Amino acid sequence: MNKLRLNDEVVVIAGRDKGKKGKVLKIFEKKNRVLVEGVNTVKKAIRPTQENPNGGITDVEATLHISNIAHVSPKTGGPTRVKIEDKKGKKVRVATKCGSELK
Repeated sequence: MNKLRLNDEVVVIAGRDKGKKGKVLKIFEKKNRVLVEGVNTVKKAIRPTQENPNGGITDVEATLHISNIAHVSPKTGGPTRVKIEDKKGKKVRVATKCGSELK
C-alpha cells in the first residue's frame, strides 16, 4: 500500500517553496517525483499555435522530489509522517502526529 496517493493534501518541507500546501496531481514513481498543485511554478516559453497564436511565457508547475514533501495532518494542519495500520482486516493510512485516519 502506497503512503502517497493522488489528491492527498501535502506541504513542502524543503526548498524554495517551503511551507506551501497543495494537492497531489500526479505521481512519477520511477523518478520519485510528485506534481503538486500551485507549488514549484516555473516560467515556460510557449511556441505559437492555433489555440494560442501569440505564444509567450506562462507559469507551469514543475515536479518535486518525494523527500521534499510531507502529508498534512488533518487535526494539527502541520506536516506528519504516515503509518499503515491493520484495522478489522483492512490496511488503513494513519497520521503519526495526531493518530487520525487519512482518506
